This record gives sequence, C-alpha cells and structure tokens, in this order.
Amino acid sequence: TQGEGGLKRVVKKEHADGSVTQSQFDAVGRLKAQTDAAGRTTEYSPDVVTGLITRITTPDGRASAFYYNHHSQLTSATGPDGLELRREYDESGRLIQETAHNGDITRYRYDNPHSDLPCATEDATGSRKTMTWSRYGQLLTVTDCSGYVTRYDHDRFGQMTAVHREEGLSQYRAYDSRGQLIAVKDTQGHETRYEYNAAGDLTAVIAPDGSRNGTQYDAWGKPVRTTQGGLTRSMEYDAAGRVIRLTSENGSHTTFRYDVLDRLIQETGFDGRTQRYHHDLTGKLIRSEDEGLVTHWHYDEADRITQRTVNGEPAEQWQYDERGWLTGISHLSEGHRVTV
Repeated sequence: TQGEGGLKRVVKKEHADGSVTQSQFDAVGRLKAQTDAAGRTTEYSPDVVTGLITRITTPDGRASAFYYNHHSQLTSATGPDGLELRREYDESGRLIQETAHNGDITRYRYDNPHSDLPCATEDATGSRKTMTWSRYGQLLTVTDCSGYVTRYDHDRFGQMTAVHREEGLSQYRAYDSRGQLIAVKDTQGHETRYEYNAAGDLTAVIAPDGSRNGTQYDAWGKPVRTTQGGLTRSMEYDAAGRVIRLTSENGSHTTFRYDVLDRLIQETGFDGRTQRYHHDLTGKLIRSEDEGLVTHWHYDEADRITQRTVNGEPAEQWQYDERGWLTGISHLSEGHRVTV
C-alpha cells in the first residue's frame, strides 16, 4: 500500500499463485493505471476537476473516450471501434434521447416536472409506448404502439400482485409476511407455490399438478441436495465453499479440483473420464486435456480468442476487423476450411 490515513491505496497485489498485479494513482488518489499479471498496462485519464474517467487506453493502444455535461452526466462515449454513444438531457437532468452505437435513437418523454419516470418512449422504428405511474413510483399501465393496455396492481408494500392484459387474461402473485413470493397463478388459473426456510432460501417449488421440486441447504446457505422429478442430486463443498463432489441420481460421482485462485483445473466425470484445464497468468483458459485430446486456445493482445487447436491441428479460427468486431469463424470440415 501507499499513502497515509484515509488515502491509503493498494498499489501491488501478490496472488496465491505468485502472480502480481499493480495499480498507480495520482496525487489525490485517483486510479491512473493498472498492470495485470502478464505485465500489460491499462491507463485511465480522470478529469482534473470531477475525477470522472475521460479516457481509457488498453494495453494494445486502443482507446475509449468519455464526455460529460456540467452535471457530470455522460453525454458521449466513443469506443475503440470509433462508434459513438450519445445522450441528451432536459433542463431537469432527465434523459430525453439516446443514440446507440449503431445509430438507433430512443426518445423519452415526461409529463410530470417533478418525476424522473418517463410517460412515453419511442424506439428507433418509431414505435411508441406510454406508461403511467403511481405517486410512489410503481408502474400502473403500459400502452403499446397498437393501443393494447397492460395494467399492474400492487399491494401496500409496493409488491406487484397482478398483471391484467388487454385480452382479459390476468396473472396473480401472492407474498408472505416477509415479502417472499409464495404463489403465482397463471392466466389459465394454474397455481405454482413456493416454500422457504427460516433463512429465506427457496426450499420447494410445487407445480400446479402437485409435483414437488426441493432443495436442502447447509448451515452456510449452500445447496447440498436437490430433488427434481423424484430424482435427487447431492453436492459436497470444500472449506473454501467450492463444489468438489456431485452425486447423481444413480449414485455415480463427479469430482472437481481447483487451483489456489479458485479456477477449475480438473474434473472427473461419472464415467471416470478426467479432464484437466490450464490457465495463463490473467486467468484465460489456454489448454485442456480430455483423454487423448489436447486442446489449446490462443488469444491476441486484446484477449480475443483467435485460434483453437486439437492435438496440434487447427480446429477453429476467429477473425476480427480493425474495429475489433468479429468478422468470421472458420473450421475444418472434411479437410476444407469453412467460414461462417
């Protein structure tokens, strides 16, 4: 760490596997750069007054820029691909228009000068949807572009209790004294019920036909046994809370092993087949072993997957344009490379 008192900051972190990540801060404690375990640095440029991030530069030199108004609201964001997101606000600071990266425009309208909840939205196709709200901010009605109205009922705690659709079809919900959902009745009148334990964990779902799916938990709230369709599975955990053993309905087992960073490194299935996984310093999967098959994954400087090989032979390849967009995936089929 560096700094004193309330300005102490973590500048270097050594992980359990020996890898190191580092952070740099300016004089007032704002993040300026982060270096990952592979030595790659991402730079951040905060505004000198507001501290808001105005630019992020990734290790491969690609940059994103962010612009704000005098209320510190985001007005524009340009990604490494050069595409821009734009937002406009009214004098009350409410969002009135958003232009997506693909040029699609969504507009928002308000009828209450004291509310941030829109009374209407219009999407890029011109389709308009209107909404009404209660004085507590609960959605009461939605009218779609065809004029169909959906109404919503709420209880005194603000929980939605019913949805009424234009066709006269309604769905109902019931809650217990703790606010937990205990029943849902669909438009056909079929009811699904829910049960919980004292800790609030969902322990049972009872379908309209009376069939019951249940879950049991340990003292730490982790599921240790599930029953679905009369079939039961059980799970065992290690001291770190990771699943290490899964027992299926017929008593067969799957076991799991992890590295010191909680990444899965080995899985032995019900059939006794073992698969192993290897990761690089930044946590990306780079190699897997499954019986006689050894698969490698390759990535570019932006951490995008570029190639997968099996036993040294090319399997799939991924291509990107200068904007970083995926342009094609190719694989071998009967000795020929096919691009999709």
